[in-house]
Amino acid sequence: MKVADTTLSDLSIDVFDKRVILSGHLVVWTLSKLSDTPDAAKIDLAAVTRMDTAGAWELTRRRAAGGTLTGLSHHHASLLATVTGALPVPDLAVEVPAWWRRTLEGTGRRVAGVLVYLSELAEYLGRTLAALWRGLCHPSRFPATSLIHHCQETGLRAVPIVAVMSFLIGVVLAFQGSDQLRQFGAEVFVVDLIAISILRELGILLTAIIVAGRTASALTASIGSMKMRQEIDAMRTLGLDPDLVLVLPRILALVLMLPILGLVSALTGLLGGAVMSWIELGISPAVFVARLADVSVSHAVVGLTKAPVFALIIGVIGCHAGMRVGKDAESLGRMTSSAVVSAVFAVIIADAAFSIFFAQVGL
Repeated sequence: MKVADTTLSDLSIDVFDKRVILSGHLVVWTLSKLSDTPDAAKIDLAAVTRMDTAGAWELTRRRAAGGTLTGLSHHHASLLATVTGALPVPDLAVEVPAWWRRTLEGTGRRVAGVLVYLSELAEYLGRTLAALWRGLCHPSRFPATSLIHHCQETGLRAVPIVAVMSFLIGVVLAFQGSDQLRQFGAEVFVVDLIAISILRELGILLTAIIVAGRTASALTASIGSMKMRQEIDAMRTLGLDPDLVLVLPRILALVLMLPILGLVSALTGLLGGAVMSWIELGISPAVFVARLADVSVSHAVVGLTKAPVFALIIGVIGCHAGMRVGKDAESLGRMTSSAVVSAVFAVIIADAAFSIFFAQVGL
């Protein structure tokens, strides 16, 4: 071992002004001898008999510092080129754009993302309508059993929560309305307030929000879990159409059941308002019903007209989010949360658009 160290440490250095002449072995054990020589010197390597990567790295560093290398043999020049090519290249400094450019870029990306998202929802709506047409043209392929099952899950099981929520909303409307109208001696008009609010807006809107939170998440979770387990790919392999078997019955069940749930919501909301009006204002049920008969039926028509559109929005968003689930549980939770938020937001936007439309046409 000592003999090897003595052999490898054989390096002679001769310094003449800014010229350094090396002879012997330029290896890792002899690099310390170069510490007293200037980095920018001219180094003659003609007498160097052995050089390793550590010596090549030192020469590369000195050349970068302004030094020059002469007398390199072909073998040593090749080693020096290999070490130089393997050196890490520092990342170029990225110019940070101005704040207004960053703001415009972020806004543009978000707008483009929203447009892409809307185009994907329109695609799923078209695929659902195409699946419905195929099911009607080939009744034997129509998933009737699945449709009935999802009608039960979406509609029947949602009746209790929708009824309780609407009943309480009717109670709150009657209580708050009576408190305000009593100041003007117009307590009887609380019936009109309750009827118009629930039949036209609150009944179907609250029902759609409840269904969006309850059903959109269920749609995303059920389809997403099937996608995680590659069941949808297996269905395609077996020749089954996922749009016809999975998407269509879920969306069609929503379209059929949401108007019924909206009607249940309206009736229970009116019942809650009638009970609170009787307790708070002394308006008997007979008077409440008589006053309710004077309210135009167009308000109920306006409310129920929104139900199929809200159902389509909720169903398409939920199924689309389920199909976008990846192969991990994190994406399933993220898409479920995103589906609920998107469905509720879209329902409120659609309700605002309906309000403007019906106001313009005089309904």
